Amino acid sequence: MGGHQTRTGVLAWNSRILASGSRDRNILQHDMRVSSDFVGKLVGHKSEVCGLKWSCDDRELASGGNDNQLLVWNQHSQQPALRLTEHTAAVKAIAWSPHQSNLLVSGGGTADRCIRFWNTTNGHQLNHVDTGSQVCNLAWSKNVNEIVSTHGYSQNQIMVWKYPSLSKVATLTGHSMRVLYLAMSPDGQTIVTGAGDETLRFWNVFPSMKTPAPVKDTGLWSLGRTQIR
Repeated sequence: MGGHQTRTGVLAWNSRILASGSRDRNILQHDMRVSSDFVGKLVGHKSEVCGLKWSCDDRELASGGNDNQLLVWNQHSQQPALRLTEHTAAVKAIAWSPHQSNLLVSGGGTADRCIRFWNTTNGHQLNHVDTGSQVCNLAWSKNVNEIVSTHGYSQNQIMVWKYPSLSKVATLTGHSMRVLYLAMSPDGQTIVTGAGDETLRFWNVFPSMKTPAPVKDTGLWSLGRTQIR
C-alpha cells in the first residue's frame, strides 16, 4: 500500500477506512477490506498533515496541518466541508465528543497553546482556553464529559478539563519533555502517556461509568500508576 511521496506522519482508522496524512500535504484513504484498496485523495492543506481523527459515527474526518488549519471532510465530497483557521500554530491534537454529535475539539502548537471547541454543523467556535503550553494530544472520556490534554513546551504537563465549563479537574506532572503520545484503556479509566524523556507513565484519570469518585492526590510513581480519583 503506497501513494504518498514523502513521510507519512499520522494515521486514523474508522470501521473500514484507513486515512493517512503526509508531509506531501495529502490525505489518502484505503479500504482495507478489498484488494483494490485505494478509495481517494483529499487535497486541502498547504503544508504537512499532522493530525487526523474520524468522528464517532465514521461520517466525518477532521484533519490538522502545519499550515495552522483545521479541516473537516465528509463522505460526500473531495473538498473540505469546513476550513477553520483560528489556530495560530500547527494543529496536531484533535478529538470528537462521544457525548454530542458534531462537537469537535482541537489543540494548537507552541505559538497558539489553545484548545478550541467547534460545532461542525455550522463551523462556529463554541469556546476556547489558553493552556499555557503546546497542545500535543487530546482525548475525550467516554465515561464522563471530560477531556484530557497532553502538552509540550513549556510545562510538559497533562491536564484534565470538564466540559462545557472548562474548569480544571487536575494537572499532572512528571514528564520532563514533551508528552508526544496518549492512549486510553478500553474501560476508559486509565491513560498511558509517552514523552521525549523516554518514559511511559500510567494514570488513573477517569472514573468508571458506574462509580464516580472524588478527586484525590496520591502522588507520582515513576513508570508506575498515578490516581487522581
